[in-house]
Parts: sequence; C-alpha cells; structure tokens
Amino acid sequence: MALRHKVPLVFFGENEAEYGNPISDNRSPLRAKNYFTKASKDKIHLGGVSLTELIEKHKVEPADLQAYLPADDAQLEEQGVKVHYLGYYIKWIPQESYYYAVEHTGFEANPERTEGTYSKYNSLDDRIDGFHYWTTYVKYGIGRATYDAAQEVRSGHIEREEAVALVHRFDGEFPKKYYKEILEYLGMDEKEFHATVDKFRSPHLWERRDGEWKLKHRVS
Repeated sequence: MALRHKVPLVFFGENEAEYGNPISDNRSPLRAKNYFTKASKDKIHLGGVSLTELIEKHKVEPADLQAYLPADDAQLEEQGVKVHYLGYYIKWIPQESYYYAVEHTGFEANPERTEGTYSKYNSLDDRIDGFHYWTTYVKYGIGRATYDAAQEVRSGHIEREEAVALVHRFDGEFPKKYYKEILEYLGMDEKEFHATVDKFRSPHLWERRDGEWKLKHRVS
C-alpha cells in the first residue's frame, strides 16, 4: 500500500525482540527488510507450495498471486520507503501505547473485551488471532491473559495478586465469536477441529476430569 500510494514512511509497532528475537535488534529503528520484501521465487511458499511450483506445475497466473506476495525491495528503494518501529522511539508498554494511540490518532477501543483476556484494544483487525492464543494455551498451558497480565505486572500497572485473578478468570477462554468462520476457513467440522487440537495436549499439563480437560497446575 505504501508503494501504491507513495507513502515514504511506515511505522510498525513493537520490534520482534519483545517476543524473543535477539535483543540487539532493538538498536536500530528500522525493521529488517527480510520481514516484508520479496525473496527469490524459490524461497516463497504459499500454503506450503513454492511460488515456482504454483506457476509452472499448477498453472496459477502470476497476477492472481500478486496480492499474497511481499513488496519488491528494488521498488521500495526507488521510492525511498522506510519502515520504522514505533517501539524504538517510545517505550513499548501495550497499555500506554494504547493511550498514546488514542491521544494522537483517534484510535478507539473495541466495545467488547477481547476473548481470552481482559483488554479491549487487542486483535481488532484479526479474526483468527484468538485461536492463535487459545491453541497456545492448549499446547503450553498459558493463554493470552497470562501474557497480558505478566507484562502488566512487569510494567507496574497491576499487582501479582490481581494478575493471578485475571488469569484464573480469562485464560483459556474459547474464542467463539468467529468460530464458525474459522471452521469454514479451515475446512473442518467441530469434531475434527477438537480432535486435532487435543492431539497437542501434553500429558504433563492436562488431564481429563468429569469429561473436561483440566490443567494439572495453575498459577497461584
């Protein structure tokens, strides 16, 4: 979109170093180009199939793939498009970033709480994100409320006792709002979906009690 509308400066939110990438990445305000520029055709895969194979073997027209491809680096250089991290310029604390966005951009929170947690300003543009966090809960025993509450404890916004209560109340909440749409997108029925998910429940984390999956241990 920046190329199409000749927008020279794009801001991304937080650096991936916030979630485990090398902390040295925070030393630059620029987002690495390999996150958003086009590599060689052989290195791009859509649905697990290389771009070359889609075009040559499956006879997909290149024009039909264009919407799914990253930007061309040469075009970005020619137009001088730069992508910066907002988190390089202001301390990246989600709640404070929310207030910053409200003050400077007119951002509006969701009228309802984000499923799986207690805030109203997350995942407003993504219908599948709730399943990302819910399946993380299934696989590792920690969900979105754990991530949010732990970060807010570290930031000094809430005390640990409140965080534990929030985790007990919201962690692992099933994201039902877009469930039917996600099933259709995945091409699954409910039985197949849950059978597939349950394969990833580690026995040291989960047990069946009274016909339901329960965590063996909860934060306290």
